[in-house]
Formats: sequence, C-alpha cells, structure tokens
Amino acid sequence: MKYIIGIILAGLVFMLEPWKWVFPDGYAENQQDTLFIPSINPLDDIKLLPANQVITNKDSELELTRQFDGLIERFMHKWDIKGASFALMKDNHLIYSKGYGLADVEANIPMDVLHVFRIASVSKLITAVGIMKLQEEGKLLLTDFVFGEEGILNDSIFLKIRDKRSKKITVEHLLRHQGGYSINYGDPMFYPVDIARKMNVPPPADLNTMIRFVLSKRLGYTPGNATAYSNIGYGILSKVIEKVSGEDYETYIRKHILLPAGCFDMHLGKNLYEDKLPNEVKYYEVDNAELIPACDGSGQLVPRSNGGNNIEDLYGAGGWVASPSELLRFLAAIDNQPEIPDLLTSASIEYMTRKIPHTLPIGWIRTNSKGDWIRTGTLAGTSALMKRQADGYSWVFLTNTSSWKGACFHDYINAAVNRAMATVTEWPQRDLFEMQNVNNEKLLVVR
Repeated sequence: MKYIIGIILAGLVFMLEPWKWVFPDGYAENQQDTLFIPSINPLDDIKLLPANQVITNKDSELELTRQFDGLIERFMHKWDIKGASFALMKDNHLIYSKGYGLADVEANIPMDVLHVFRIASVSKLITAVGIMKLQEEGKLLLTDFVFGEEGILNDSIFLKIRDKRSKKITVEHLLRHQGGYSINYGDPMFYPVDIARKMNVPPPADLNTMIRFVLSKRLGYTPGNATAYSNIGYGILSKVIEKVSGEDYETYIRKHILLPAGCFDMHLGKNLYEDKLPNEVKYYEVDNAELIPACDGSGQLVPRSNGGNNIEDLYGAGGWVASPSELLRFLAAIDNQPEIPDLLTSASIEYMTRKIPHTLPIGWIRTNSKGDWIRTGTLAGTSALMKRQADGYSWVFLTNTSSWKGACFHDYINAAVNRAMATVTEWPQRDLFEMQNVNNEKLLVVR
C-alpha cells in the first residue's frame, strides 16, 4: 500500500508545479488532516515531503531531554510566552524538534512541529541568499548600482530621485545595511498609512510606493560610509531579485532557493488572522500593548500583529513564514558542510559570513571568527532566533508571543536555550530529515 501511495504522489508532482501543494479548507489541527504533494529536490532528484509535516512532537519526547523541556517551559512561563517551537541540528542532521505551549490559546490548539510562524528579519537571510545566487549565475554583481538610469531598478517609477547619492547605492551596500537610509523619523516599512497619504495613494502603501518615498528624501549618510540597520534596504533587494530574475519575489525564492534546499512549507505571510496560512500560529503581544490604526487606512484601532503592521509588503525584509525544522533545512544548504549539498559556492558562503570591521555580514546579523553565525527577527507577536555554532550544533527558536524587551529578547532566548542544552549529556544519534523521503515508512496517506 505504501508503495502504491508513493507512486500516486510521485505522479502528482509532474501534473502540478513542484513548489506548490494543496491544503484542504479550514484549519488543519494535526498533520493527518493536511494534504500535501511531494516535491522533487533538483540537487539530488530525491522526492521529499515538508520536514515539519512528517515529524511530530512525539518523535522528540525523550527521557534524556526531560530536563531540557522543563527549562524551556519555565522560560516561557517567566516571559508569558503562549507558544514556542525549537529545532536542533548537529552536522546537518536534524536530531530534535518540538513545540511547546499553545499555537492558538482560544482554540486550545497545542503547539506541534507542524506549526509555522512569522520569522520577521530572519527573512533577510533568505533574501541575501537569493541575491548571492543571482550573482553566481552572472545575472548581477554586488557592485552594481541599484538606482538611476544605469541602475538595476531603472524603471520610470524609480527615476525621480532627490538625493544624487542614491544613484551610488550598490547591491552590497543594501546587503550590509550601508545604503544611506536612517530611521530618525521612523522605519518607512511600518508607516504604510502615513506614507500612502504623503505619496497620494490609497493605503496601505505598497513596496513600490515605499521605495519612491525614500527616493524623494535625502539620505541620512553617504552610501558605504556608515552602517544603519535598514528594512527598506532589503525591501529594495526584493525588487532587485524580481527585476533581474524576471519572476516575482516569492516565486523566485521558493523555486530557486527553498525548493532546492528541501524547504516546501515556507511562504510569504498575511496581515490578518483570518487570512493566515494553513497551520500558522496565532500571534500574541504583551498584555498592555497599544492598539494602532489599521494599515488598510480604515482608522480602526487594531493589534500590530493582526492588521496593524503591513506584513504583506515586508517581502524579503521580514515577510516569510516558516517552521524551525525547515529553517534548519535551509541553513544546512548554506553552511559549507558536506552532508547536505549547498546552494552557494564556498566562496559565496565565506563572503557572506566574513567578519568585517564596522559593518554587518551579508544576511546574518552577527558572525565571528570562530564560526558562530546568528540571525534574529522581531515583530509584534513574534521572536525568532537562528544560531549556527562552531561546535556543529545549529538551532532555531520561534515564539508566537512578543516581549516588552523587543529586539533585546533574543539575548534572553539565547541564554535560556544554552542553559537548557547544557542539561543534555548526549543527544540522540539520528537524522529526522530522513523522514522527508516519500518512501519513508512514515509517509502520510493523502485524505
């Protein structure tokens, strides 16, 4: 029977675009209710299923990690985290993946490996890999100018430029947050109603409008002369990917980056809970979080995490939704380790992670000479931390609840996970990624 199911599923791959799969109507409370179609990994022609949909919490309910689980749950209780998910990889082998707390408090849905979260600025790493891939394919150079008649984005809508220095912004400037943009008057990506009003367009301002807005202003500094963290820079890079590849941003990234990496359940998110993706968590903010005007311009006061922030136009700056296990699968494809083929050359990976004084690495938020790489993300209702350690361990911790500590909360997550990991004397010798293979005995029946 399993063999027959595998044949049927494989046949479906050729009838449907391999980077798309179908879900039944409504919210899937467990993976047996989820309909999915296997995708083919072009790197090795192995038919794979989404990692987060073929493993469950039960696969990581181990006696040797009981104390670890207890410390994670204690940390969540201390910070009033409604739900979280953790995954651990050693030498590109997924050895542990588990959800904690609740994915949806009101519906009383327990968090499981299946659930996906907004990953906020971890999205920037995905975008950076897309840019590096395009450079390897000879479609752009990091030294290419982005704006102006000779720039990549030389479309007429982007040619009205107030500050001539904007024509000197390169792709690498944007990758390293050196494009000249400052947030002295607020981050334009999070003021979609105000910008729409200033640019005389209906709210919310889309990404093109945001780019036109920053081009109508003077830069905060000369590109390349300073470093200032910039969401709009990675929004611009999303448009660079579209222009150079000839495909929309999400299609290019899923088709040429995520699918080859073996990641099949990663998507751009939506603004509202009612429009959330299958198996996406519900998001929670701190109890006293202020309501803000809805990004659609209705004037209604709403939570930032549910209609306040315009998630749908964050794109490569912070728009992706994913699970910890698939984020580790992505990391395994860009880490210069041999077990899983890399998407990029060793030279590109080394260049992205090289420690350069007075600037940020490409895609990552912090790297060091020992080989530790860190990527963080923060949005209302979400905290995300991805860490690659020099000792061969890599892990991802995602929450569906934000903290009043804001971006500083990642330091507390890091400390808590390190303390918890220290309680495990020996992690299991296994690879849960192997369960992605459609011929694996845990293949689920399509309902």
